[in-house]
Amino acid sequence: MHALVRLEEVHRSYLMGSATVEALRGVSLRVDRGEYLAVIGPSGSGKSTLMHIAGCLDRPTSGRCWLDGTPVENLPDDELSRLRNGRIGFVFQSFFLIPQLSVQENVEVPLVYAGVERGERAGRARAVLERVGLGRRLEHRPNELSGGECQRVAIARALVTGPELVLADEPTGNLDRRTGDEITGLLEGLHAEGVSVVVVTHDPAKARRADRIVQMEDGLIERELRGSERARLGDALEAAAR
Repeated sequence: MHALVRLEEVHRSYLMGSATVEALRGVSLRVDRGEYLAVIGPSGSGKSTLMHIAGCLDRPTSGRCWLDGTPVENLPDDELSRLRNGRIGFVFQSFFLIPQLSVQENVEVPLVYAGVERGERAGRARAVLERVGLGRRLEHRPNELSGGECQRVAIARALVTGPELVLADEPTGNLDRRTGDEITGLLEGLHAEGVSVVVVTHDPAKARRADRIVQMEDGLIERELRGSERARLGDALEAAAR
């Protein structure tokens, strides 16, 4: 299967005061086209850093990164931004909606950066908002929505450019279980349509629904699991959580 994202021996360190913190310590990973991948691990294990580098939001301190076969670790900022905006959608635990803008205007933001004409922006935003069940909330502001509705807006914003890859960092972390299951169902629907989906989660029940689980610890990938191994890990994690 064709690798949409490939990381090779990626290190990422940060300077915090006088101390150097190594968030990633030589991680190699591939995300295949059309794959649904879950990334799990304790806080501070490097999950979000891995997500940011895979999504071209951050650059490695050392190592190689490819997006659909194109090396990206040394691309100029403007070129990297265009590549990211056109091919990758992001969903975060905090919705990062602009409070002064309507739902539709929030979803149009990536298209503004892409230089899409106003009429086309509006049409595409309305279409994806219909898709996530918010076709009647176009003119509402974020403070008029529930948490689940805000996350649906964030998913619509991630989808409006037609990305090949959606990266979701704890997308259900601020939601109740029922609403979280609805959001997970939306992501699974994207995967069924052929979009590659990577989800960072602390929830073992949601992780086990992915094609593959990557478990991280101390900036390293401890193990990768598929099939029955994935299910057994989910059982063990759920038992530990109880």
